[in-house]
Amino acid sequence: MLIPFEWLHSELSNICRSLLRVKQLHAFLLKTHLSEDPFYATKIVRLYAINSDINSAHNVFDKTSNRSVYLWNSMIRAFAQSQRFFNAISMFRTMLGADISPDGHTYACVIRACADNFDFSMLRRVHGGVVAAGLGLDPVCCSALVTAYSKLDLVHEARRVFNGVTEPDLVLWNSLIFGYGGSGLWDLGIQMFSAMRLVGKKPDEYTLAGLLMGIADSGVLSIGQGLHCLSQKSGLDSDSHVGSLLVSMYSRFKCVASAYRVFCSILNPDLVTWSALIVGYSQSGEYEMSLRLFWKLNREDRKPDSVLVASVLASIAQMANVGLGCEVHGFALRHGLELDVRVSSALIDMYSKCGFLQLGICVFRIMQERNIVSYNSVILGFGLHGYASEAFRMFNKMLEKGLVPDEATFSSLLSACCHAGLVKDGKEIFRRMKEEFNIRARPEHYVSMVKLLGSSGELEEAYSLIRSLPEPVDKAILGALLSCCNSCGNSELAEAVAQQLFASNPADNVYRVMLSNIYAGDGRWNDVKNLRDKMTGGLRKMPGLSWIESS
Repeated sequence: MLIPFEWLHSELSNICRSLLRVKQLHAFLLKTHLSEDPFYATKIVRLYAINSDINSAHNVFDKTSNRSVYLWNSMIRAFAQSQRFFNAISMFRTMLGADISPDGHTYACVIRACADNFDFSMLRRVHGGVVAAGLGLDPVCCSALVTAYSKLDLVHEARRVFNGVTEPDLVLWNSLIFGYGGSGLWDLGIQMFSAMRLVGKKPDEYTLAGLLMGIADSGVLSIGQGLHCLSQKSGLDSDSHVGSLLVSMYSRFKCVASAYRVFCSILNPDLVTWSALIVGYSQSGEYEMSLRLFWKLNREDRKPDSVLVASVLASIAQMANVGLGCEVHGFALRHGLELDVRVSSALIDMYSKCGFLQLGICVFRIMQERNIVSYNSVILGFGLHGYASEAFRMFNKMLEKGLVPDEATFSSLLSACCHAGLVKDGKEIFRRMKEEFNIRARPEHYVSMVKLLGSSGELEEAYSLIRSLPEPVDKAILGALLSCCNSCGNSELAEAVAQQLFASNPADNVYRVMLSNIYAGDGRWNDVKNLRDKMTGGLRKMPGLSWIESS
């Protein structure tokens, strides 16, 4: 029988996404007695692995007597990619006991498996095996080690591996830059990038991606913009991954106009890119644009994931538009996302903030899985609607379930105390947060405490709490006390607080208006005039005019 080798090689070289087609090719190899050949066995193992049929792949491996290193590598990789890490390591150990020696690709595959399984101790042992096998300078192994150590947040270990290579190639440079970017050490990533340029290495799309993913501080936006310019000059801005990261970066910094321009330049943006832009608009307060993009994504037959749906629901909660919220709820039901814990939690929050607490509670009751975010959402909902006792009951129930409260939990509880005027309970919650659960109070917690104390007339105690804080005190905390001074008519304390606010926020006239209103309440009209003159520079406000013509 003549075997059409060219056809067979072509079929085996293609990535078959059909399991039926792979089985047909396997049957052909069995019929022609080529299945015992390690070359063809390796090809079939890889094709079965691509189609997630690991058992069939292992069956082929077991029935192949003359196993090459490539066959071993393919089977180890198949186990690792299907997250069967124990099997991957076990097979590697079996290979070490066989007559065939692992090569650089074998070790690289096992190294990646250790990183994916977050198995640091095994990674160190495999690293020792790499050195013992004389592959300590192998670029494939070194690149895998740098990536693995970086993934485990051991970037200094990754740097040591990198420093041991005499002439690192671009892949190795990129691996370390990616490691620094993923660990948030953008400054070290930029240093490595500069060193790479000095030795004559030309950056590619992976280099830029590693640098962009580390730019998270709005204070270094200019560096991100510089990388954007570099991508344009290098012709790399057309790369979908680079474009997606640029959209994410600009969205994080709320530069949504720049994010949208980059988005429009991407030929076929993926779901991650869409999500970054939609979330960026939402976080920038442009909720309507966020929703328009969401529905546009839906019209293009792209299926949004649970993270994106939860983000859109957060936008609707800020708009307090329950009609739109019901539409998105229906969308989640039609696409089977309503049982996702992130979507359900966002639905509770949305219904509560739109004034429909009972609908939020209904969502909570039918949830199959509840986490800390779910409980925080329902606690906040009860608090917003004045049901402080129910909020406390839900908090106790959460503790009984073994869930550990976080900052948001106590923020919701303190908010509930504020709405109900429960000063004693609020003080106790604030104490438990710090002493029992070791949670450091954030500005929002102090804002709630100041509001709680101030609204009950305990202004001096609220002021003492503020004076115990390190400088500079967050303006939201001082603003809360100033508002309470306005309600209680305490102009003396209001002046002291206002001076602190004016010193740290000289261009912000909101607090001057609040102080002016306090003066007016006391009948101190000269002080009102002096303060208003400072705001307007002595200019008089133009009287209102009507554009409506009389007939």
